Amino acid sequence: MTEQEKTTETANDEKVADKQDRRQVKPASEQKRSGLVVGIIAIAIIIAIGGSLYYFNQQNNSTLVNENNVLKQQLNELIEQQNTDSQRLDALIAANSELRNHAREYEEQLNRRMQELQAHVTALSSTDVKSWLIAQADFMVKMAGRKLWNDHDPVTAAVLLKSADNSLAEMNDPSLLDIRKSINNDIGRLAAINQVDYDGIILRLNQLSNEVDNLRLADLNSGDAKSDDNSGEVSEDISDWKQNLSRSWKSFTSDFVTVRARDGSEAPLLAPNQDIYLRENIRSQLLIAAQAVPRYQEETYKQSLEQASTWVRAYFDVDAPATKAFLSEIDDLINQPIATEMPEALESQAKLEKLMQTRVRSLLSQTNDGAVDASDTIEAASDAAKAATDVADTTIPEDAQTQAVEPQKEAKSAPIEAAQPTENKG
Repeated sequence: MTEQEKTTETANDEKVADKQDRRQVKPASEQKRSGLVVGIIAIAIIIAIGGSLYYFNQQNNSTLVNENNVLKQQLNELIEQQNTDSQRLDALIAANSELRNHAREYEEQLNRRMQELQAHVTALSSTDVKSWLIAQADFMVKMAGRKLWNDHDPVTAAVLLKSADNSLAEMNDPSLLDIRKSINNDIGRLAAINQVDYDGIILRLNQLSNEVDNLRLADLNSGDAKSDDNSGEVSEDISDWKQNLSRSWKSFTSDFVTVRARDGSEAPLLAPNQDIYLRENIRSQLLIAAQAVPRYQEETYKQSLEQASTWVRAYFDVDAPATKAFLSEIDDLINQPIATEMPEALESQAKLEKLMQTRVRSLLSQTNDGAVDASDTIEAASDAAKAATDVADTTIPEDAQTQAVEPQKEAKSAPIEAAQPTENKG
């Protein structure tokens, strides 16, 4: 077994050695052929790659040239539009400068006019205080007349006249002594007027209205026919049966029919529970009298009080202390006059009105003339400014500035856009 295995291994080793020797002994011509084929293939690949690169490069160059031509054309159009817009803008600037010149001229005229008005006001400043005091005195006298004739308030009217006299006294002008004398005469006439306490009268009427409920009604049974003391008593004597029967019958029928003896001096009958309406009617008459006081309606005032006094004397107990005090107060109010005689006119009012016409109003008319001239100048300046604004709005369109700026931006950005594709595609 061992010898056979050795023999087999030896045979295998010899076969392997023979194969290796064959490989080493290949002819040199085959090696040269394979190298030549590989070189040819490599050259063909290089040539194909070079041709494709050249083709693509030519295509890219032609595309870039076309795009550059288009961009140049657009740039030229934008430059022309920019030139047109710049000319248009120059024309607008020239028009604006012309409008500014006109506005400056109007402003100079306005300044000159204002200086003239300032000089005029300075000249009038010395008489301004006196004019104001005269106008104030005239206003006070007119207010005194209104308080006197509308409100029947001579006290307040006298105070207003005193204020007017003080205003004229501050002027220290001897020519106003006549007017001041008239004012003092008016003050004396108002002081002589009898003063009426209208508020006190109204308060007294309100107090009477509150005391109506305290009045006691008159006793209407005072005039009844009276029987003797024993008319309602029944005697125990049998012989008096007729009198007893008559007394019982009278006592029974007295609850159905009442006979009273009355004459003209008795108060009129008043239905039960009707005194409430009587008291309210008296209150209404007092209210009418109170409303007539501030209206100075003396006739209505006295009629209402007399009606209330008549009702109180007719239906209430005039001997009661509350009723006596109530009627006494009504009688005092009836004798109290509420209408006073007021002077028909104030002596000083006409004189002050004449002074206002001669001094103050003439001065105000001069000032108004200067103010009208100033207002005309100001209106002319404002019209010029408005005209300038209108011309600018009509000449410069809304997108003029944007159109003038956008071509510059586009002109600057166009070369950049033209250069960027070359850099990217190269």
